[in-house]
Order: sequence, then C-alpha cells, then structure tokens
Amino acid sequence: MLNRTAPLVAAAVLAALSLGACSPAEQLPDSTPGVVQPLSLTVDSSLAQDKARAAVRAAQYFDTFWSTGRREWLDRSLAADFTDLTLPPGRPQGIPGPLAASEGFHTAIPDLSAELTQVLVAGDSVTARLRFRGHFTGTFGGRTGTGQAVDFIATDVYGIRDGRIATNAHIEDNLTFMKQIGAVS
Repeated sequence: MLNRTAPLVAAAVLAALSLGACSPAEQLPDSTPGVVQPLSLTVDSSLAQDKARAAVRAAQYFDTFWSTGRREWLDRSLAADFTDLTLPPGRPQGIPGPLAASEGFHTAIPDLSAELTQVLVAGDSVTARLRFRGHFTGTFGGRTGTGQAVDFIATDVYGIRDGRIATNAHIEDNLTFMKQIGAVS
C-alpha cells in the first residue's frame, strides 16, 4: 500500500508547500483548550476563509480524537460516509475503523498523545503530519508493556467535504512503533 499512497501524499505536500500562507492564519485553528494545535500551518491563500477554517478544524478535531480517544472529537471531524483509503487488514471500514484503532492504541498506551506538527491545506485536501508519544504500559498484540517510551510519526491526507473528513490516506511508522514495544528486533 505504501507504493500506492506515497505519490498521493507527496503530491499533496508539494502542492501545499508551493502555496502561500493564508492571512490571518492564526484565526483558522480552533484554540479551545484541549484541542490539538498545529505547530505549523500553511494554507492555500486562494481558499475562502470559512472553507480553510473548516478544513483546519476538521484536522484538529480528528487529531484530538487520536490524542484523547474521545468519540465526540471523531463525530465533529468525520463525514457520515467516511472512507479509509489505506485500510489496514482487519480494521473495519468507515467510522468504526478509527474507533477500533484508537481503542487498541489507548489500551496499549494509556497516556498516548498526538502532536499535530504540520498542517498543509490546498483545495479540498489537508495533509497532516502527526507525532505520537506515550508509554507502553498496557497490552498490544499479546504483549504487555513495561513502560517503554513510544514515539512515532504518521502522515495523513484528508479529503474534505462540507467541513468534514470524507476520506483519509495515511502512512504510519509502524516499524518504529513495533520496535519500541519489543514486537520486532
């Protein structure tokens, strides 16, 4: 799947990098306490302010869901017909997919946090770079953690429709995660 999604991610990143920042970009994110804040934000300056704001906030809410595991953030971010374009084997399609994945990660890493390191908004797409951190003190794949530090990255490309994430193509650094929990050498 990496070969199929890598061009999509690369194209979105290159398109967004070639665009200027929207002014005033500081008004786009939701600054509510507890909502994950982007460390870097680049927005296509040709986008209408309300469309750009909705796209940025959908990314923030989805990534706040990953950080907290709280369903309310998922409901605020995903379209009812959400489709995972890079669905891992065994994960259900649609909204149940992220719910199952989040439950698994939060069971393994109860103090999991997601940092939104970069957001690039271009047209109807948002590219989000995330950094996940925590400590493996729970269980995952039959393993029980002993407090190992976990620190890995992911890149998501969200297709935005009506201010919600309708599609997601994502790549996680699962090898680093599996090494950190001792599942692979």
